[in-house]
Amino acid sequence: MAAPDSSINNFHLHYSVNVEGTKNVIDACIRCKVKRLIYTSSPSVVFDGIHGIFDADESMPYPDKFNDSYSETKADAEKLVMRANGRDGLLTCCIRPSSIFGPGDKLLVPSLAAAARAGKSKYIIGDGSNYYDFTYVENVAYGHVCAEKTLSSEDGPKRAAGKTYFITNMEPIKFWEFMSLILEGLGYERPSIKIPVSVMMPVAHVVEWTYKTFSRYGMRVPQLTPSRIRLLSCNRTFSCSRAKEQLGYEPIVSLKDGLKRTIESYPHLQAQNQRSISKASIFLGNGNFAKTVLWEDKKQTMTVLLLLAVIYYHLFTCGYTFITAMSKLFSLTALFLFIHGMLPANMFGHKVEKLEPSNFHISQVEAHYIAHSVSSTWNSLVGVLKSLCRGNDWPLFFKVVFTLLVVSILSSMSSQSAFKIGIPMVFLGFKAYEKWEDTIDNLVGDACSVVMHLGLSQKSSRQKHADN
Repeated sequence: MAAPDSSINNFHLHYSVNVEGTKNVIDACIRCKVKRLIYTSSPSVVFDGIHGIFDADESMPYPDKFNDSYSETKADAEKLVMRANGRDGLLTCCIRPSSIFGPGDKLLVPSLAAAARAGKSKYIIGDGSNYYDFTYVENVAYGHVCAEKTLSSEDGPKRAAGKTYFITNMEPIKFWEFMSLILEGLGYERPSIKIPVSVMMPVAHVVEWTYKTFSRYGMRVPQLTPSRIRLLSCNRTFSCSRAKEQLGYEPIVSLKDGLKRTIESYPHLQAQNQRSISKASIFLGNGNFAKTVLWEDKKQTMTVLLLLAVIYYHLFTCGYTFITAMSKLFSLTALFLFIHGMLPANMFGHKVEKLEPSNFHISQVEAHYIAHSVSSTWNSLVGVLKSLCRGNDWPLFFKVVFTLLVVSILSSMSSQSAFKIGIPMVFLGFKAYEKWEDTIDNLVGDACSVVMHLGLSQKSSRQKHADN
């Protein structure tokens, strides 16, 4: 059975899917006289988020307090399935596959690749020595097959009905070694910088609180949450002895082969196939604004320039006051939309593209994208400030000074002059920098070297003069 993203620590969401959804499945099985139900549970049902787990077997009880809502509701669903065993001839059992991976995964590998592209995959949470059990997806499927065959056998009800089974690849491996193998396979560097859990946990709590506060406004689900930090830093290994003895389960794909197949299934995530992101794009937030300014979407850029030209005409060249200009602009827009709506679908043999009301609606995805662009721009500015505070990045210092100088010059102009000069500078300047960023950076670097050399020479001369 599917489940929502476990990183979303929303009890209502997980309860509705994991518990109520499981109830519906059980009821449907009984109503349709289904004979066997194998429920896909999770090893997280025995994890309290505090104590590591070493080679745990099925005798390990549920914890008094679960790591997150996902684990708690999966445990509740597992109990429902166990209690349903024997009802109207229905035989049930639960398998607990540990950390599933493989082709088609939309969470683990894509998230790792995205983190690597953003330069965030270099960190290890904790000391990096925690062991994990991972399970290749084909082995998970085979575990289901083994469970079904056992339940359908003559002594199946006695052997497996109403029981739980851990399913793994039976090859425990250090968690961060596994992550490193995937990253290396995709062409990225291994994580190497270790950050203590005690440092990360307070940050994660702040991030989670921020998400709970602003999620209603389109904030994306953060990757850094307390429950995830605990998952990344604890040991989690499980014994498959019961599954081996009672279900006849043995992994049919080794961890090495599973990793190889998984990595090969993501050619589009390989490092060499990723379009490098320019510094200009990063500075502009790497979103729709960056695409428009850098002419990546020429149609969108031309549309924006046309709108800016119309705004310029109404605000500056017609002699209207601001309020009059804006009212006329809105009136023209309303008139255009009204006339356009009256036009037939075809005119003179040409199809008239109709504007749907949905064109003016900002979808949740677009809202997320806008929020992401704003946050990316803000983070870029914060990164610039951090670099300036270190006091050793002269090229960056001169870039900032030059940018502020340009802004001060524009602000001293009239609105009309600033509009005429500023807009072309934005659309042409950033594009030029993107195209020749290495050359410009080298020139700035050379200029900085010359300035620093002159400064040192003058300082040395003054020192000699003082000594004399």
